[in-house]
Amino acid sequence: MRATIALALAAALAAATSASGQDLLLRGGPIYTGEARVEALAVKDGKVAFAGPLGAARRAAPGAREIDLKGAAAYPGFVDAHAHLSGIGLREMTLNLEGAASVEDLVARLGAWNEAHPGQEVLSGRGWIETHWPEQRFPTRADLDRAVAGRPVVLTRADGHALVANSAMLALAGVTAATAAPDGGQILKDAAGQPTGMLIDNAMALVRAKVPPPDAAARAEAVRRGAEVYAARGWTGLHNMAASREETAAEQALADQGRLPVRVENYMSLAEGGEVLAKGPSRDATGMVGVRGVKLFIDGALGSRGAALLAPYADAEGTGLIVTPPEVIAQALAKARASGAQVAIHAIGDRGNRLALDAYQQAFADDPAALKAARWRVEHAQILSPEDLPRFAELGVIASMQPSHAIGDLYFAPARLGPERLKGAYAWESLLQTGAALAGGSDAPVEKGDPLVEFYAAAYRHDLAGRSGPDWRPQEAVTRAQALAMLTSGPAFAAGREAELGALAVGRTADISVFSVDLMTAPFDQIAKAHAVMTIVGGKVVYEAAR
Repeated sequence: MRATIALALAAALAAATSASGQDLLLRGGPIYTGEARVEALAVKDGKVAFAGPLGAARRAAPGAREIDLKGAAAYPGFVDAHAHLSGIGLREMTLNLEGAASVEDLVARLGAWNEAHPGQEVLSGRGWIETHWPEQRFPTRADLDRAVAGRPVVLTRADGHALVANSAMLALAGVTAATAAPDGGQILKDAAGQPTGMLIDNAMALVRAKVPPPDAAARAEAVRRGAEVYAARGWTGLHNMAASREETAAEQALADQGRLPVRVENYMSLAEGGEVLAKGPSRDATGMVGVRGVKLFIDGALGSRGAALLAPYADAEGTGLIVTPPEVIAQALAKARASGAQVAIHAIGDRGNRLALDAYQQAFADDPAALKAARWRVEHAQILSPEDLPRFAELGVIASMQPSHAIGDLYFAPARLGPERLKGAYAWESLLQTGAALAGGSDAPVEKGDPLVEFYAAAYRHDLAGRSGPDWRPQEAVTRAQALAMLTSGPAFAAGREAELGALAVGRTADISVFSVDLMTAPFDQIAKAHAVMTIVGGKVVYEAAR
């Protein structure tokens, strides 16, 4: 089934691409430019030529291909300001544990995948989240052993900050009761002192060192699949976090062939960021692939209790993990400032966010105005101390946030944090009120990576079934106009491309997302069920749904 869908998607994308290069005229549905709603939009030579009445649009683009939206709605191109491109593709190529409903469901899925994909190589999967499971616990190696005993298995939590390994995998990696956890990591152990199979943050490296990485062909295929999936969901671009040189090379190859359907702004991992730290940002000749800067990590994730908090967790001992030494962060920031490379720091807990802001402030202590011009970013900014909320605007630091985290985390964040710390949790509206710049994204494959889900979550702050928690601060939901900006003009600003992207103004690049419902007026339950109808990048139709 998955193969059939993939083939159909590839065919649709190929057909759309081959038909591209025409002047376009959009009509027959609401068209939002980012500043106004118009009747028609004309595109010439990849740029917006006119936005306004239909008759004038036709005169602005004579002979253009007319696209009847048939009631669908068009918007400036939606851009995912935080995603992991190869991870999105690999999710399509490995065991996908999204939606696993329990330990037993995970075990059943693992067993079925092993039967369908026999062999002795390491079996990898990703996407499980235990917070809503009836067992109310992490999976263990004993659980995995029931499904697959003799073959090494590694199953990564959806957030990418924890994994569970079976006994064969732990043995292969040499992880025993005597193994010491590395700095910034945890090895969970049972009452007898034996490892449970759960490894948190930097401890994951103990196992991953024994997992053969995807070969060059598989990595390139993951990039291709990820980009095609994103075009089909209505994204016109993404900011690719912790990218590798191998990824950027695969993106470039696709772009050179005219086969990269979405724009990619890369933020390199620290290990592979030497060139951008030395030389600064770059962009290829096609305009489709950029290298903006580096992605660094301060702490772990909230779900696996690795997020660094100012006070202990409400439901467990400890205050989380600092995964990168402060001196390493400081050295990278100094290099980035010198070269003009942009910095994006992962920070989830209130202590992690404070440390990130402090590090930025210290790096530009002699010239605060230069920090604002640098547009450095904090990725996630999930849990903030109220006193740190205004610092984003004061320092000019961009808050790169993922609305869907709030509708997933509502099932466990109150227990992790307690009611008082929820006041600074997923505080989109509070940040906007201070004047902070927000860029919205998804963190896929941690989340699904659907622009409609991100819009829904930002403007409604309920889960996809319409439920919310009693202390979930509905006042932090944003308006629909603000949600649109978070996913269009916000990412454009965060990537330094606001002069060409983020709005459908005359002269701007024609990146356009078309969805089946009017996001600005439709009931929220309809938005949750909607889909992408068409995706246009640089005036080229790169995806068109069958109608």
